[in-house]
Amino acid sequence: MFGIYIHIPFCKQACNYCDFHFTTSFKNTDTLVDAICKEIILKKDRINSAVSSIYFGGGTPSVLPAAQLQKIFNTIEKHFSIHTDAEITLEANPDDLGQEKIKALRLLPVNRFSIGTQSFYNEDLQWMNRAHNAEEAECNIKRCQDAGFENLSIDLIYGFPLLSNEKWKNNIQTVLDLQIPHISAYALTVEPKTALAVAIKKGKQTNVNDEQAADQFMILTELLAMNGFEHYEISNYAKPGRYAVHNTNYWKGVPYLGIGPSAHGFDGTQRYININNNTKYIESILQNQLPEHIEFLTEANKFNEYIMTSLRTMWGIDLKKIETDFGRAYADKVNTEIRPFLKENHVILENNRIVLTASGKLFADGIAAELFTDPD
Repeated sequence: MFGIYIHIPFCKQACNYCDFHFTTSFKNTDTLVDAICKEIILKKDRINSAVSSIYFGGGTPSVLPAAQLQKIFNTIEKHFSIHTDAEITLEANPDDLGQEKIKALRLLPVNRFSIGTQSFYNEDLQWMNRAHNAEEAECNIKRCQDAGFENLSIDLIYGFPLLSNEKWKNNIQTVLDLQIPHISAYALTVEPKTALAVAIKKGKQTNVNDEQAADQFMILTELLAMNGFEHYEISNYAKPGRYAVHNTNYWKGVPYLGIGPSAHGFDGTQRYININNNTKYIESILQNQLPEHIEFLTEANKFNEYIMTSLRTMWGIDLKKIETDFGRAYADKVNTEIRPFLKENHVILENNRIVLTASGKLFADGIAAELFTDPD
């Protein structure tokens, strides 16, 4: 089992909160797609099993014409074995999913959309500097469904100053009414050097409020649980059996190939991190050189990553796995250091698994940090 992640670094405009690698200039689109295809070929020997998931992220992959996406697919299919039931996800913005684009995408192997809706209120979308409007979002989600795309995920953002609890409940209800099987919801974080961070520093925007974010997180969790969703990862909710395959494999430590500028890959032992500069990325690939930094993961690195990723999921930390993979001393350490959180009812321990409670999910990062081991 293996995954492929492809980073498409193009966006129509910059959202005020975003710190992902992207550009709003489309002048090198063809050249970069060619470089992505060549990188796939250069890395073809890194996968020795069938591909179970392909994920186009960004940036905004849906801004690419269908022909360019098809070119990337053709390269993947030529050099890798792909499961017949592989999950193939395309991140998309609602404004890119018009009638003609949907018709063209229907001819591609894409079988899942992750749609960056964020809100169904125009004032929120304008505040975020999103490229779509609320009516466009709802209309084009329905258009996807009418075209036969039923495996949809919707992104929502909460915890920002304009979002009252009532508006938040209405956003959630809209997604429920649309019968979307998967929801990814993120508390707005103010990342350094973003337009939002600069505006807050200058006093032109109100900073985020942690209590508001916590309240809206609990509202979301309760409403979705009442409607049959499983909270299978801190930021992800799905109807039973509708988990995101690619992301679930990532949290479970399944190897994946990272393609494109700024993309990360993981082979079980090492992490490969591509340069986050489009021009340098293209220049390097044209010289048959991989523009990547290789990070060798020590035993401590692997242990800490397992703690961080597994604790975020509904499957939790498996103490037997820790003992098998890292040794009895690691398992004993976790058993000891988790006790204060058991007393506070932030986690439960059942069948040798440590799982966050509803309240514990608010403190997931802090709990994980307490369980980390010192680097080798």
